[in-house]
Amino acid sequence: MDIGKRVRQLRQKNGLTLEELASRTELTKGFLSQLERNLSTPSIATLEDIVEVLGVSLADFFKEDSQQQVVFTPQDSFVDESEELTITYIIPNSQRNMMEPLLLQIRPQGRTQIIEPHEGEELGYVLQGKIELENLTLETSYTVRKGETFYISGDYRHCLANRNGSDAQVLWISTPPVL
Repeated sequence: MDIGKRVRQLRQKNGLTLEELASRTELTKGFLSQLERNLSTPSIATLEDIVEVLGVSLADFFKEDSQQQVVFTPQDSFVDESEELTITYIIPNSQRNMMEPLLLQIRPQGRTQIIEPHEGEELGYVLQGKIELENLTLETSYTVRKGETFYISGDYRHCLANRNGSDAQVLWISTPPVL
């Protein structure tokens, strides 16, 4: 394993300079620079101090990065059906990610659950039919038709409703995951 490269990756991921990491670990900037270039080797105790500041355990530090799945097929998805709505989780376990893409099929006169205020944002693209984006806090709604997009903050209670006679289909992406 390239220890120096791994330390550099984690340091940069955490937005730390060499100087900041040196200050937090009580090590010298020169030592850390040599470590990142594999010109010196840390003791286990020193490496434990470094990885603690970088926010990982020693076990996680040495875990090899597993190849992340990039392309997902319909077989990877999970479907949750109710009378009013079918939710297709198109990325498995996406609730652990920073955003969650869903495919919603809202039946006539159906609606999604009410989303309570949350930090984050949501984007929706209507693939079929039309829906009402209901702002339940301000008691307003917006009609969004096929081919149109909505983009909202999660600052208010809201939901999507289909007041029409045919199914509506929406690609809905939220960050962080809310459904």
